[in-house]
Amino acid sequence: MKDVPRLLTLLLTIFLSSQSVFGQGLPTAQPEDVGMSSDRLDRIEPVIQSYIDREKLAGVVTLVARHEKVVHFEKYGMQDESQPMQLNTIFRIASMTKPVTSVAIMMLYEEGAFLLDDPVAKYIPEFKDVQVYSKTENGKPVLVKPKKRMTIKDLLTHTSGLTYGIFGKTPVDTMYLKANLHKGNLKEMVNKLSKIPLLHQPGDKWQYSLSTDVLGYIVEVISGKPLNEFFEERIFEPLGMKDTGFYVPEDKADRLSARYGVSKERKLIIKKELRRTGELPKLLSGGGGLVSTASDYLRFSQMLLNKGELEGKRILGSRTVEFMTENHLPAHIMEKRKTGFGLGFSVLVNVPQTHSLGSIGEFRWSGIYNTHFWIAPKDELIFILMSQFSPKRLYKINEKFKVLVYQAIVD
Repeated sequence: MKDVPRLLTLLLTIFLSSQSVFGQGLPTAQPEDVGMSSDRLDRIEPVIQSYIDREKLAGVVTLVARHEKVVHFEKYGMQDESQPMQLNTIFRIASMTKPVTSVAIMMLYEEGAFLLDDPVAKYIPEFKDVQVYSKTENGKPVLVKPKKRMTIKDLLTHTSGLTYGIFGKTPVDTMYLKANLHKGNLKEMVNKLSKIPLLHQPGDKWQYSLSTDVLGYIVEVISGKPLNEFFEERIFEPLGMKDTGFYVPEDKADRLSARYGVSKERKLIIKKELRRTGELPKLLSGGGGLVSTASDYLRFSQMLLNKGELEGKRILGSRTVEFMTENHLPAHIMEKRKTGFGLGFSVLVNVPQTHSLGSIGEFRWSGIYNTHFWIAPKDELIFILMSQFSPKRLYKINEKFKVLVYQAIVD
């Protein structure tokens, strides 16, 4: 009997550890309890492990939750050259920062700080005189006036006319590259952007862009706070996202995954390190600057699936989340797209057109280093895949993972 207290202490330690690992307090369940099949979820492990065994990827974390319960949480391979991947490994989530910034700006929208059809220039006067690229004539770009004002909604839907500078070879793309937009702070980035013509007329096309970085700056302008402080006070702390931020503190640096790529010989290699540890970076990129864990992003995702609330902490109103996750793209843009786009997320509007299993109303996004999340309201389903490898679409592991998750639903 003298070992009973020791056994109880051990069991309590294991319990508390599992609560932290399995979604930081979100409960776990047997798959069958939430309409999924254990045997079918077991199909995930050999497929993901095959990428590790074939040295296509170094390490991966996968997570599946349904009806607010975690039913699958696994790690594979290595975090870096010496450490195995962990369930609490920290990843550069890159463009999965965009949904966080979109939530932040919509929190201010709910407070009456602006209207979605407000011109961007109302909050960033530098954009007042921005022009639009029309064509190239005699080797020089021809610029015209915008037919309509760029609005905050244009930023949220990536129809602003802004771009990234890396997806094309137009004179505008060249101007983006020459401007060194990522050198300096957020205000300096936006000031440089305002001096470059728009790639197309606002509202005419969907173009993935630095729009969300501009939204991040508008959050700072309206709130009067740096973006990191707004995120921490209004989103991360209420949601218990303890490992999410713009950098990794030194006491957590050993949990940051290395960033991998491929050599010319198609061999897996560690790419040049991106500074993400020690101190806050100068540029607080609302479009791609955060680091996070699978557990933290699950809590953010569960808040969205719950229509704005998690564990008694309300971040957004239910109608706001419904509005954000509807397709906002007009018919003339949807003619050339398989998926819609809401206010910060890709939105699935036609399952057969994607040639994959899915669910109408599913919304999602991903990051350039192979981090992905999906939220399917119809099925009360969240699934997340985290890795650190680019180019992102080289192996399409995300597409296989999506099929493996949906095929496990049996109710």
